[in-house]
Amino acid sequence: MTAAAPAEHPAVARWLTVIGVGEDGAAALTCEALSALRKAELVVGGARHLALLPADLAPAAERRAWPSPMLPFLDEIAGWRGRRVAVLASGDPLLYGVAATLLGRFDRSEVTVLPAVSAYQLACAAMLWPVAETQLVSACGRPIETLSLALHHGARIVLFSADGSTPSAAAALLAAQGYGGSRVTVLERLGSPDAAATATTANDMGERRFHALNAVAIEAVAEPETKVFPRTPGLADDAFDNDGQITRREIRAVTLARLAPIPGALLWDVGAGSGSIGIEWMRAAAGARAVGLEPRPDRAARARENARRLGVPGLEIREQRAPEGLEGLPAPDAVFLGGGAGAEGVIEICWEALRPGGRLVANAVTLETEARLVAAHRRLGGELVRIEASYAGAVGGMTGWRPAMPVTQFAAVKPR
Repeated sequence: MTAAAPAEHPAVARWLTVIGVGEDGAAALTCEALSALRKAELVVGGARHLALLPADLAPAAERRAWPSPMLPFLDEIAGWRGRRVAVLASGDPLLYGVAATLLGRFDRSEVTVLPAVSAYQLACAAMLWPVAETQLVSACGRPIETLSLALHHGARIVLFSADGSTPSAAAALLAAQGYGGSRVTVLERLGSPDAAATATTANDMGERRFHALNAVAIEAVAEPETKVFPRTPGLADDAFDNDGQITRREIRAVTLARLAPIPGALLWDVGAGSGSIGIEWMRAAAGARAVGLEPRPDRAARARENARRLGVPGLEIREQRAPEGLEGLPAPDAVFLGGGAGAEGVIEICWEALRPGGRLVANAVTLETEARLVAAHRRLGGELVRIEASYAGAVGGMTGWRPAMPVTQFAAVKPR
């Protein structure tokens, strides 16, 4: 049975309870969680979670293990609306857990979440690391390359593993990025009587496999020659593999300041080139997303590899030109027009698609494209800025300034 969207339903009692369970099973459940289970008519969870509950707990309830794929099963759960349903999850269900998925499907008036101690808390306690001074990264359903975004010398990171091979994959990434001396502790079955810890370095990890239920505690140690990639916009140009089609560092920093990345926001990068603008946008704010248009396959491949290496493998690159490549994209919160600013009608199409309050920034180095920006400024308001930079270089046996081509920048905020 497929239920209507939550907005079409009147508020109902909180019939759906999401219960966090640790490896110690029912022994650590609160009275509230135990009461919810005893009253449940349906209990849903992973096979491992269901096995942790004794048979006499919720004896009258139907028990169902999550199928694969999981999402279609939500419609079946919706068919139980108004009856008592308990969903089991690991630790804190709102920390990279199933509760977020359920809250995207059901109204908040229907759901109760009862968390247990999370694997993140258990890992920090095992390492004696203050939680507020430790970064959390998840490789569950996410590329391991997202770990790169958290790396700097001295970083303390807890990595949620997807399976028993994740620690070795993480160690290989650390070694490849100049952090081979990092201390790596694999924490298996946290919270259970069989919990175990294995400490080594990234260089010494090898191809070892561990229990599928593990977290990896990383104390990052950078080698002396390791390049540092801060999340502040304005990475060095050589951080990006490029063929010269790149927004230079100084211009890029100003451009990102105008675009103003915020968590969860979507950027359209029209004329992505090496991907530098979209990559720095995603690095600058948690959950920020970007779609880049780059018609040349070699440049598109280069942009994807740059994104993977710099910790934002979720950058989407479409091998198309504007405006054709913009069709079907979700409305952006910001638009950058670099290589695509000179195409007929693209500024107008992007402005129309932009969400109210969104920002459009366009750069030009040619007179023809600059004329389009001047016309857009007359129509839309905003600001026009001329940006010039000069770089010191050899002049015979001495040093002098060599000016780069000036950049005309148009920036505007769409009225709300």
